Amino acid sequence: MKSIRKRRNGYALLFVAGICLAVWLGMAFMLEAVLVFGAISLIFLLLLVRQSRRLYDATLIWDNRILAVPSALISIPSCQIKRDVEETVVSTFGILMGNEIYRWGLDGVHGVRLSAVQIDKERMYLTFGDKDQTMRVELLHGMTQKQAVLDAAQKLLRETGVTAVVNGW
Repeated sequence: MKSIRKRRNGYALLFVAGICLAVWLGMAFMLEAVLVFGAISLIFLLLLVRQSRRLYDATLIWDNRILAVPSALISIPSCQIKRDVEETVVSTFGILMGNEIYRWGLDGVHGVRLSAVQIDKERMYLTFGDKDQTMRVELLHGMTQKQAVLDAAQKLLRETGVTAVVNGW
């Protein structure tokens, strides 16, 4: 979340600098330079709005977290891609994996949904996606007590409506 916030602040700074340069050049009657810096400022404004939305989504996920783990393994079955990600947060509203945000439940029936949760002694497996693409995330949860696992499963059921399958306890 820190990197998303830093990027947002950088876009804000570049936007303000571009506006200041455009105004300064406008006062010097350099019309071509004003148009160039105005266009650049507009691009930075669009990037700033997009990054602000990402920061809002990340904050929403962080504030409503169910489980936070230090690392995760992501696999996409259709592409056979596996990535290792640090700082993963599972929430009522989605999952935050490093800089990537996956929100579920936004677009109704046709949107991204959490479809399955499986918990064993060492790992938690989350499967989510839409009809076109499904992703599977493998988390090292670090829970050592059965009651903590059952509490997490109950919270997942209450918050997302998905029943977690608990194995090996």
